Amino acid sequence: MIKLSHIEKTYDSPSGPVKALRGIDLTIGRGEIYGIIGLSGAGKSTLVRCINMLERPTAGQVFVDGREMTALTPAELREARKSIGMIFQHFNLLSSATVYDNVAFPLKLAGMSAGDIRQRVEPLLKLVGLEAKAHQYPSQLSGGQKQRVGIARALASEPKVLLCDEATSALDPQTTKAILDLIRDINQKLRLTVVVITHEMQVIKEICDKVAVIDKGVIAEQGPVLEVFTNPQQPITKEFISVLLSNELPAAFRGEKISADPVPGACLLLRLTFIGESADNPVIAGMIRRFPQVETTLLFGSLDQIKATPFGRMIIGLTGPQSEIDRALDYLKSQDLKEEVIGYVKRHDSTAV
Repeated sequence: MIKLSHIEKTYDSPSGPVKALRGIDLTIGRGEIYGIIGLSGAGKSTLVRCINMLERPTAGQVFVDGREMTALTPAELREARKSIGMIFQHFNLLSSATVYDNVAFPLKLAGMSAGDIRQRVEPLLKLVGLEAKAHQYPSQLSGGQKQRVGIARALASEPKVLLCDEATSALDPQTTKAILDLIRDINQKLRLTVVVITHEMQVIKEICDKVAVIDKGVIAEQGPVLEVFTNPQQPITKEFISVLLSNELPAAFRGEKISADPVPGACLLLRLTFIGESADNPVIAGMIRRFPQVETTLLFGSLDQIKATPFGRMIIGLTGPQSEIDRALDYLKSQDLKEEVIGYVKRHDSTAV
């Protein structure tokens, strides 16, 4: 549905040219919810504005639904933009217009009749849960309700693509979840392709199918959210994920020396990751039954979801005869999980576990 090929964007500044985007290549499939995440100034908002040509790339090509946006005339571009809706962080509503009129605004500009506008707007207000607010003004609405108006307005022209530029950044966590649920619902009901620009990994985790991590104008890492989330390769990706998944050792071991080789009185720490159905498998119970000489201590555990996929993490400690620990490690490697050996570490308060 969307293809960006070798996109460059350079701005002029008093101190010289500033490269905001550097050779971006990105493909977004039809019907996907695709997340683009980056720190402030990384280039993510510039990138999304290149998709609908609010920012014209300095070099490269933009294709949306098979049309090369970068080759269109101004008139053709205005027509093509009708198939691309956009919602913003700060809503961008007309303060002197009612909810109904805000949603109807792009349709009035397009010259639609009042009757046709009503047939388009009323179902949209119902879709976003604002049919009872049709005649109220933005000042009478909460932040979440304002964003729902923005979403309905973006859908008014029946787009094939919905761009969301930091659409939840101005909202509290509870309202953010409601808006993300709405976007996911719209994606499923209307089969829209949705591009989500954000600096919050929680947003990516909640609704996106794939993600691209942008850093200093380049794509540092991209792929399915589950894969990127559970096996990040780049430091910037690990930094984002660490906000949700701490890699710190349990408090009793924090700050102690980690050894790759067995140390007397030390505990072997492992970080286990369970994905999908494996999150429900009794792997640890099975290991305890098979290797009774190995004492297993659960030091940390959490269960979450990445979109609809169960995702669990656990840190365990193993002590006992080294030969039995090695056998227990072989058993874990044979299971449907990802295991990471942290190393042999002593507790703060003891020389043995």
